[in-house]
Amino acid sequence: MTMHSATLAINETIRARRAAGEKVLHLGFGEAGLPVPDDIAAVLSAAAGRNGYGPVVGEEAARAAAAGWFTRRGTATGPEQVLFAPGSKALLFALLAALPGDVVLPCPAWVSYAAQAALAGKRVIDVPVPDAAGGVPDPALLEDALAAARADGARPGVLILTVPDNPTGTVAREADVRAVCEIAERHGLVVVSDEIYAEVLHPAGPDADSAGQDAGGSAGPRRAPSAVRRLPERTVVTSGLSKSMALGGWRIGFARVPAGAWGERLMRDLTGVASEIWSSLAAPMQAAAAHILADPPEVRAHIDAARRLHGTVARAVHAELTAAGAHCRAPEAGFYLYPDFEPMRPVLAAQGITTGAGLAAALLERHGVGVLAGEAFGDAPERLRARVATSLLYGETADERRSALRSPDPPALPWIEASLAHLREALTALTAPDRGH
Repeated sequence: MTMHSATLAINETIRARRAAGEKVLHLGFGEAGLPVPDDIAAVLSAAAGRNGYGPVVGEEAARAAAAGWFTRRGTATGPEQVLFAPGSKALLFALLAALPGDVVLPCPAWVSYAAQAALAGKRVIDVPVPDAAGGVPDPALLEDALAAARADGARPGVLILTVPDNPTGTVAREADVRAVCEIAERHGLVVVSDEIYAEVLHPAGPDADSAGQDAGGSAGPRRAPSAVRRLPERTVVTSGLSKSMALGGWRIGFARVPAGAWGERLMRDLTGVASEIWSSLAAPMQAAAAHILADPPEVRAHIDAARRLHGTVARAVHAELTAAGAHCRAPEAGFYLYPDFEPMRPVLAAQGITTGAGLAAALLERHGVGVLAGEAFGDAPERLRARVATSLLYGETADERRSALRSPDPPALPWIEASLAHLREALTALTAPDRGH
């Protein structure tokens, strides 16, 4: 039986604790944490009367806008290559249902990939990520993992990449994406490239050369490397507006299939799945999508501000984690961190904490800090790892979140500063109990 999604479960648990009056620092859920811009709300309001069913694949205006959106980002796309859905999660499941073969995943990986593979009756082949960044399997390990899986009776068919990555908040290196795509091509794998975080790479800083760069060399926002530029005829891209525009509750997802005969067949299969499961994306949401994906200046400005906010707060939380002694890759995109508390194992073991789940439970029960254990993302249970989401630190009200979005120094805002202090106190008490905490 498939269990409740770990990310949704912890969000509901923490909301219930807060409603009961507990003080809990919510670092467990990847909601983008920003209010809806007024102009976007107006577009949705104007479309509220559109209550009829639309085409399964999406309305012409929305598909044309998405095609233009992909094309402006360096991937020439026609409207006929685009399919809309109520969230990219639905599209990912439809792809697993439509594509043959078992699923190859980087490890750790977002919680729903493996669960969806199980629902689709597919085996999962986990391959550790490289040291530098998550989101892709380590190319040095992938070929052997495929051979071992086949020897064990598996039929690898679909490789899922997440660039930028959830749960590590990092961006796979161009060389690793290229190498993984070469291996996928040799083995006849279809690549599903989940690029839901591609619009929220943090602004370039002193270490910008280490992460994905704009393939066109422009002065605009950096671009993560994409498998679609390496294996265009066998790569499906999924995306949506839940992260870049903080519209998770609106459930707007879209996918791009390859051009050509293979892509046309896949589109027919996906349309069949969609027609039997979700019928079509809600018409008012298609109007919002068509507006946003046209890249009007106010939308670009909003995403630029969000990108700066995500990066600034993620770096501040990263500083707290590393100061406490955790190993943690520096954040490069989105609003996640993936600390490893292995250096503190003796101190934690003295408190009875020997697993990632035990670590997450101790942080929540003893210190009022909610995180997700690495085990939820496919990591070994004994690893002292957790995913930390930073995007719900921006404020409890829409006014606070707007202030955070505009602030030149978000960590100095009183409510964010208080959250950082809460985290600092919790980490100190957890990792240095001899200090009397």
